[in-house]
Amino acid sequence: MDDATGSTVPRRQLGRYLRDLRTQAGMSVRAAARNLEWSETKLWRIENGRTSMRSLDVEQMCRMYQASDELTTSLMALAKQTKARGWWLSYEDVINVGFDIYLGLEEVATRLRWYEVELVPGLLQTAGYAHTLIRADNPGLDDEEIARRVELRMARQSVLTRAVNPPTLQVVLGETILQRSIGGPEVMADQLTRLAELSKLPNVSIRVVRVEAGLHAGVMSGPFVLLEFPPNGNGQPSEPTTVYVDSFTGALYLDKPHEVARYDGAFKDIWRAASDEAVSRDLIIKEAREFRR
Repeated sequence: MDDATGSTVPRRQLGRYLRDLRTQAGMSVRAAARNLEWSETKLWRIENGRTSMRSLDVEQMCRMYQASDELTTSLMALAKQTKARGWWLSYEDVINVGFDIYLGLEEVATRLRWYEVELVPGLLQTAGYAHTLIRADNPGLDDEEIARRVELRMARQSVLTRAVNPPTLQVVLGETILQRSIGGPEVMADQLTRLAELSKLPNVSIRVVRVEAGLHAGVMSGPFVLLEFPPNGNGQPSEPTTVYVDSFTGALYLDKPHEVARYDGAFKDIWRAASDEAVSRDLIIKEAREFRR
């Protein structure tokens, strides 16, 4: 895997393999950590793809779990990929703890289904809109760091227009997002105009769910992103479909089948409840004009 994709995916893949090997060996986290002379927290971080690994440490774990020589060699090679540097690591000084995991997943996803009820998603924000949000959320930061965070958010957006395999993006926005003034009328007018322009990209679909749509699954679920990934050489997804839920105090990554199924069903219901793309684009343009008056 090259540097463009970063280390998130191989870290998660390696962690799953090692967790499965431990389970098959009938060892608890406590027992495995004790035998390795590691803390349980370190082992948890490894199995959840939160840290890169040395191939020698992977070899030690595989021997303890009695993995085959062939699998051990493969996992040692995968460990080397966990140290690959994604483009976003040049912004590591301004990346919130754990958000590099999401950036790596976003970079390699083939489809993103995104529901937002309060704010325009980061992938679709203008610099002015992003600056207003980042400044409000980080009142103690100086102008230089604010600018760096805005720059990072803008850099993410190139994924939508890259020449090779840009992801499919389906977005549903709550209607109040179009009406809430963030940064003042000019910033909002520019933001809504940007949404209308992006909605014309062949890989981007934007719908608006009107207040009058009434009760739908999004009312209960809150905002979330469903990320799907390309197949590997065996025709299986290289990563399990993952739900990303960003909250005020931290983020959740959900990939258990029953969790994904729940959010998949929710998104389908929200998508059906929303106005179609053409009607939604007209509504966005109408609200942009209102802000320009």
